[in-house]
Amino acid sequence: MDGSASSSFLRRAASRAGRVLAMLSVAMLPVHGARAQDSAKGRVSTIRDTEIEALLRDYTRPILKSAGLAQQNVEVVLINQRSFNAFVADGRRIFVNTGALIESKTPNQIIGVLAHETGHIAGGHLARMREQLAGAQTMAIVAMLLAGAGVAAGAATGVSGNGLSGAAAAGMSAPQEMIRRSLLSYQRGEEQAADRSAVKYLNATHQSSKGMLETFERFQNDQLFISQRIDPYLLSHPMARERIAALEQLAKESPYYNTKDPADLQARHDLMRAKLIAFTERSDAVARQYPMSDNSLAAQYARAISAYRFGNVNGAVAQIDALIAKQPNNPYFYELKGQALLESGRAKDALAPLRKAVDMTGGAPLIRTMLGQAMVQSGSTSNPDEAIRELIQATQRDPDSAGAWRSLSIAYGRKGDLANADLAAANGSFAQGDFKSGRELAARARQRFPQGSPGWLKADDLVNFKPPAGADKGGRPNGG
Repeated sequence: MDGSASSSFLRRAASRAGRVLAMLSVAMLPVHGARAQDSAKGRVSTIRDTEIEALLRDYTRPILKSAGLAQQNVEVVLINQRSFNAFVADGRRIFVNTGALIESKTPNQIIGVLAHETGHIAGGHLARMREQLAGAQTMAIVAMLLAGAGVAAGAATGVSGNGLSGAAAAGMSAPQEMIRRSLLSYQRGEEQAADRSAVKYLNATHQSSKGMLETFERFQNDQLFISQRIDPYLLSHPMARERIAALEQLAKESPYYNTKDPADLQARHDLMRAKLIAFTERSDAVARQYPMSDNSLAAQYARAISAYRFGNVNGAVAQIDALIAKQPNNPYFYELKGQALLESGRAKDALAPLRKAVDMTGGAPLIRTMLGQAMVQSGSTSNPDEAIRELIQATQRDPDSAGAWRSLSIAYGRKGDLANADLAAANGSFAQGDFKSGRELAARARQRFPQGSPGWLKADDLVNFKPPAGADKGGRPNGG
């Protein structure tokens, strides 16, 4: 090849390698990776709930501590997907599908999943996978250059497509498949490493690994009818039977293998599952899973939520009052009562139970936001300033709550403070990832504030903020 031809070939090879890398990236990602991407694009929603988030923090706190991640502020994000799944997409968030929580009958089962995902973070698997992908790109370019040289040699000698050049052309696709299989093999190794780390963390926290094995047994049953048609070398995760075989002896050697979850933790887990089912399923589905013959607290919780969701607010409030009578120190029963009243247009009636829930949770920002919304909607002339105080505290602790910012904007508007109303609305848009609208609202707020004032500076920060490519709502400035 002369210099120009060689340069042209390199450009084509690099371009094709880029396409191969994209293919490898998709093939390498397990099913949950696509869901994480969809979530970032807004096609899959996240769920926020104080009760569930508090429970998940209690599940992860000892695991993160044993993994040396206690200071990393790792949070668990709940994805509204019914399939059983969990994944990590960066070093500070574990994503869990609602289906994983609903299908986990015991705390230990979901704690095992969280321990596995913690193993990925602590092991730096995401960073190493990026290195593997970068290496794959180089390998793909080299492989295609070598195969291309074979094509050129065949053409120069006049060998037909069935000879040397044909073999070399076929060879251009073979390295791609080898690289893809190599990456998938690498990821399967990372999954096995995360499994072993999970067992180590569970042992360190005196918890059982039995829940992990029970989860893998569920996966094995799901794979039973399709395993004969699966090429295990084209999977990003080991087959469930392989994971069970690799972990069963290790798990059973632990002195904590038969350790049971504490009764109070199991009770909270049951309430969490009932809440998710009641909020995500149709009323008939809730009734089938929690029939009237079931007198457990979780079943009563589910039926009360379902009643409020499907229009029987008075019946729901009566059922919630019965729950409160049984557990007067449970703040989430008061929260549910306030939510049912607020969303049925009885904002004034919602104030008392929401105040109680805020006090009992130490000012949980999501509940405080609901209290501020009730104050705004109640229409009382004495409430704007109080609502503003509550909502400012909520946004300080949870600056990514778009609902809190919207309610704060309304409260400022009712007070006639249009500058702060626009600034709050701008923060709400940024919290949703709508940077264009956020900058427009911030520009309007900046015009209303005296130049150089604190409000003007906050608005100016938002106007001049340039989010990095692909940034989500977590990468915004502090304009609050």
